Parts: sequence; structure tokens; C-alpha cells
Amino acid sequence: MNECAYGRSKSGDEGEECIAELGAALRVHGLTLPSLGVDPVTYAGRQPRPLVSLGNCNVETARALAAVLRAAAGERQAGG
Repeated sequence: MNECAYGRSKSGDEGEECIAELGAALRVHGLTLPSLGVDPVTYAGRQPRPLVSLGNCNVETARALAAVLRAAAGERQAGG
């Protein structure tokens, strides 16, 4: 798993980089989360730990995302 998953921020741009990475991975599967972004409130502390806001999506997109995640989980289980 990458650093984004654990909330460790090495730079102020890491949140945006993580958003770009996630957005690109979603697009590979034909998915878009229209509200995908960094929660600005999480930059407020002395040691900012940006949180990724996945936002809202319609039911069709949520089901498609669930299908992609189930398929990925199946591939991992099959691969050992």
C-alpha cells in the first residue's frame, strides 16, 4: 500500500498527488468520482495530514466501483 493510505504527508503536494493517482486509477476502469479532492480542513494543523475526500457519486458509479474492488480482491486471492 502506498503512503497515502496511512495519512503520512511528506509534502504539501502529496494530497494532490494522491488525488491524481487515484483519479487515474479510477479512469482506467471507466470511473469518475466528481467530488474527488483533498479536504482543505485537514491542512489546518502544524503537521498537516491531508485527507482524501471521495465525495458523492451516483448509484451506478458506486456499483461499478464495488464491482472493480470485488474483481481486484478476487485477483489477489487467486494470486496468493
